[in-house]
Amino acid sequence: MKFFIDTANLAQIKEAQDLGVLDGVTTNPSLMAKEGIKGQDNILKHYVDICNIVTGDVSAEVIATDFEGMIKEGEALAELHEQIVVKIPMIKDGVKAIKYFSEKGIKTNCTLVFSAGQALLAAKAGATYVSPFVGRLDDVSTDGMQLIEDIRIIYDNYGFETEILAASVRHPMHIIQCAKLGADVATCPLSAITALLNHPLTDKGLAQFLADAKK
Repeated sequence: MKFFIDTANLAQIKEAQDLGVLDGVTTNPSLMAKEGIKGQDNILKHYVDICNIVTGDVSAEVIATDFEGMIKEGEALAELHEQIVVKIPMIKDGVKAIKYFSEKGIKTNCTLVFSAGQALLAAKAGATYVSPFVGRLDDVSTDGMQLIEDIRIIYDNYGFETEILAASVRHPMHIIQCAKLGADVATCPLSAITALLNHPLTDKGLAQFLADAKK
């Protein structure tokens, strides 16, 4: 399973990269704004800065919601760096844009996916990644993990190469559950990744080892 970090914070991205388990980054306009990054030129530069830290794919989201606008923005994003993946919303023109980009050899991430039907359309259009939002489904009393399982079954049935990128992953158990169900990628905050390090028996065992060593 690949680990992506979902942030625009360069320090957190570098920390995750230094940990040795990072495979990529997802970000969006909301995360950019959270870091105080404003203005198109600054946003584009920030994407490049991220690419210079990590070695894997970096999802960069379009703002437009019409086909022509998404194509224009997406091509500009793809030209920034070879690691850029164009993030496209799951809407009708978005599916058309994914098909266009797939035929041009430009990687895409279909975002805001909440149903197996949407995931099927994204795969048919040739999306590189599909991003089901498990946490947001949980928020409305729907089983986000069931969606991961459904998509996995459908993709395996037909040999789709689109990777399942579990998004809105909020805690370490989300990561473990996604891994058990066969999600290809989990994108999450740094805190969720580092939480996988923790177990009270590890702490207790290490304290005992150190105490014994002193003796």
